[in-house]
Amino acid sequence: MRPFTFNPGPRLLAGPDQAQTLAEKLPFGPCLFVTDADLIRLGLAETYRDALAATREVVMFDAVEADPSKDTLLAATEVGRLAGVNSVVGFGGGSPMDVAKLASYLLGSGDELDEIWGVGIARGQRLPLALVPTTAGTGSEATPISVITCEGGVKLAVNSAPLIADWAVLDATLTLGLPSHVTAATGIDAMVHAVEAFTSVRLKNPLSDALAREALRLLSGNLLTAIEKPDNLEARSAMLLGAHLAGLAFSNAPVAGVHALAYPLGGLHHLPHGLTNALMLRHVLAHNLEAAREEYAELAAIIEPDCAGQGSQARAALLIERLDQLARNTGLALRLRDHGIALEEASRLAEEAMKQTRLLVNNPCEISQDDAQRLYEAAW
Repeated sequence: MRPFTFNPGPRLLAGPDQAQTLAEKLPFGPCLFVTDADLIRLGLAETYRDALAATREVVMFDAVEADPSKDTLLAATEVGRLAGVNSVVGFGGGSPMDVAKLASYLLGSGDELDEIWGVGIARGQRLPLALVPTTAGTGSEATPISVITCEGGVKLAVNSAPLIADWAVLDATLTLGLPSHVTAATGIDAMVHAVEAFTSVRLKNPLSDALAREALRLLSGNLLTAIEKPDNLEARSAMLLGAHLAGLAFSNAPVAGVHALAYPLGGLHHLPHGLTNALMLRHVLAHNLEAAREEYAELAAIIEPDCAGQGSQARAALLIERLDQLARNTGLALRLRDHGIALEEASRLAEEAMKQTRLLVNNPCEISQDDAQRLYEAAW
C-alpha cells in the first residue's frame, strides 16, 4: 500500500430534530447564522435558529446568493466582526456553507482573504463552526474547501484543513419537498464528486475510494425516487448521506476536469453548480475514457451489476452512458444552448477553464485549451 493521508472530516449529528443537540455543542455567546433569503422565507431555518436563540444572541446574515461573491463573503465577515460573534453556523446549500466556512476562518484568524487563496495556505485558527446542509449535493459540510466568485466571474478557492467544521448535521427532513430541479442538479453534483474522487490522479487512496463507491451506490439508487417522491424520507436520507460521503471522498482525493469546465459556466452565466457539472459530465468522461478505463469499469458495476462479465472498455463506456441517461431522466436540460449559451462562447469558456489549475492537475489525462473548447462545442 502506498503512503497516503486522510482527513475524516467533521463530527456528525445525523437524523431528524438535531437543532437542540447542535445548540448544546456550540459555545455560548453571539453566533453568526449564515443562510439565504429563500430559506428564511420558506421557514426552514426557524427550528435551528430558535434553538440557538434560546441560549445566545443569533446574528443573522441571509444575503448569500448562488455562487457567492467576494463582496458577500466580506459583508458576512464584517457583520460577524461588528457583533463580536464567537461561533458560526452555515445553514443551506453549498453557497451559505462556503461563506460560513471562510467567514469563520477570517473572523478567527484575522488573515486577509487575498493572501489565502489556494491549497494549504490558510493555517490560522477559525471560530467554532457548524454546517447544516439543506440539499443533498455539494458535500460542502464535509470539506475544507470554500469556493467564491471573484472579479470577472472567476471562481477562486481556499482549500485548507482549518476550514473543516467542528460539526455537520445530516437532517434529511430539511430536504423534504425540495423542487425536482434542485434535487436533480444537486444529486448529479454529488455523483460527479464520487466519480472524480475515484479517478483523481494525485491523492486517490483506499479510504476515499471506499467512500466514493458507497456514495455512488446511495446516490444512483435513490436520485429518481427522491425526485418522483419528494417526501420519501428514506430516499432523502440516502441522498444526504451519499452526498456527505462523496464530500469526504473528494476533500481527500480532489475533483478534476468536470468541475474545471463547469466553473466558467457558473461564473460567467450564473447557472447552478450542479447543473453545470451535469452539462459537462458526459463529455469530460468520454475524453478521459481510455486513461480512466479501469476505474470507470469498476464504478459501472455499482450502477449496472449485470455488466460484470463484460470487458473493461465496454463497462467504462457503459458507466458514461448510464450516468448520462440518469441525468436525462431527472428532467435536466443538458445542452448549453438550452441555457442561453452561444456556440461562439466556447473559446472564451475554454480560456477561463484553463485557470482552474488546482482541478485540472487531478484529471486522469490532460485537458488542453483546445480540448476544452472541443468539449464545450460538443456540449452545445
